[in-house]
Amino acid sequence: MDIVTLLKAECNKLARQLSGLNAAIQALSGSDSTRPAAPGPRTMSAAARAKISASQRARWAKAKGLKVVAIKTGKRHISAAGLARIRAATKARWARWRREKKAA
Repeated sequence: MDIVTLLKAECNKLARQLSGLNAAIQALSGSDSTRPAAPGPRTMSAAARAKISASQRARWAKAKGLKVVAIKTGKRHISAAGLARIRAATKARWARWRREKKAA
């Protein structure tokens, strides 16, 4: 056989082995070069964006020597009906606990 043919065959064999080793390394390391590093842009709620922009406006106003407007934090309140449902459920739960304790 020709020496060039033997060298090409050896080169092909080594290329297959190298390909197998690279696949094993990827499988063991868990990294895939086809996937992006980050899943995508980070999303933020509208309330968070409003809070950040209000903070930035306050910083600029302070830097320019203007009046700094307080940032409102919209607190949530429970309705009277919701509070009544919670109270009723709590009373029922304690009544059931007392009945079970008395029966035992």
